[in-house]
This record gives sequence, C-alpha cells and structure tokens, in this order.
Amino acid sequence: MAVRPPSAATLTFADRSVYLADADTVVVADLHLGRADASRVAAPIDATESIRRRVRRLLDRFGPETIVFAGDLLHSFDRLPAVAVEAVEGLWNDCTDTNVEPVAVAGNHDSRLTECWPGTVDDAVTLADGTVVCHGHTPPPQRGHRYVVGHTHPAITIEGVKRPCYLFGEEAYRDGELVVLPAFTGLAGGVDLAGRRVSDLPSPLVSSRTLQPVVWDDDRDDALWFPPLAQLQPLL
Repeated sequence: MAVRPPSAATLTFADRSVYLADADTVVVADLHLGRADASRVAAPIDATESIRRRVRRLLDRFGPETIVFAGDLLHSFDRLPAVAVEAVEGLWNDCTDTNVEPVAVAGNHDSRLTECWPGTVDDAVTLADGTVVCHGHTPPPQRGHRYVVGHTHPAITIEGVKRPCYLFGEEAYRDGELVVLPAFTGLAGGVDLAGRRVSDLPSPLVSSRTLQPVVWDDDRDDALWFPPLAQLQPLL
C-alpha cells in the first residue's frame, strides 16, 4: 500500500464518491440511469433504487451543502425512458428534501438531460474552494487548483477481482490536482488499467502515470491507496 498524499487530507472517499470538506460538497459521476432499460437485459438488481439508496446514505453521512452529479446521469444518448425520468426526479427530491442543493454537470450521454432535470445543466462548475468539476470527456473552460471528473470508469484487478477505483494525482492536469471518480453505477464493469497506457484512456484530462489508484474497501469502510501507475502497472 502507499501513503496518502498530504494534499488529499481534505478529501474523503466513500462508495465511489468523494466529499470535499472545504467546499462541503459530495461529487458522484456516471450513474447511467436507464442503462438496464436501454440494454434490454434484465438487471441483476434494482439499479435505480440501489443508486438512490446509496446517494441518500452519502447525504446522511456527510450532510453536505451541495451534491454534484458530474456527468452521465443518463445512459441513453437518443431516448429518454420513463424509468430514467422517474429516477432523475427521485434523486432531485431526495436531495432537496434534505436541504442539499443538487447540481448537474453534462456528460457525453446527457444530450437529453435538460428535458428532465429540474435545474440548470452546466458543462462544468467551480466549487467554493476553487475545485472545478466536469465530466471529463472534454477540457473544462474554467481553471482551478483541483479537477474532479468521471467518464473513464477506472478499475484495477487485485487478487483476481476487478475493483472500481479512483485516481488521484498532484500536478496531474494543468498543474493542479486531479481526482478521477469510478462509475457510481454498479452495472458498469470498469476499464481495467492493467496493461493499458494511461494516455489511451478516453479523457483529455487523464494522461499522467503519476496518478495513484485508490480503492474503496466496503468491509473496512476505508480507502486503500496504491502506488502511482508508473510503479503499479508492471505488477498488475
């Protein structure tokens, strides 16, 4: 295991989300609501209810002022299934009912999000602490000391089990910190980083081999930090 960098002291990782204490904000990405409907394959779990339940747990745990959905709230590019509309409305109500401000950032799957999201949909947002949150499929227009993104669905295989992971790096994008979130939905398999060049990942923000994988351990309720990809990938 690796040591947590001091610059990450104000970040709390939990259940594929990150809580930024200085901004009192939770960020999640890649919920892909309506994915099971779009695939025409029965989901092994009630994915929508599972996502809503997990979001509510995060709101209970951190009591944030704001939660940012950092892109790909929806799964379908060209249609808006009723189940996805209901899920979006449910998430909005779950947040506002607990006095948490929900903020939506557009992802590459969210071409129809403005049709069902009650608030505005931004390409990127800057939080109170100067962190820029965007989806990660295109560079954000804003500059900040930290960037939080989704989109790439990173994962690493540990002892034969593929696990979703975060990526964290100092001076990893525009000389600022970079936090890459795993997909929040449990239906996403994740992109295994073993044997894959970081520069081949589908995000112009993610290219540094100094990024450290971080795996959330449900049993320990803790985040496990790994060495930078430059050191770790040859061992995977």
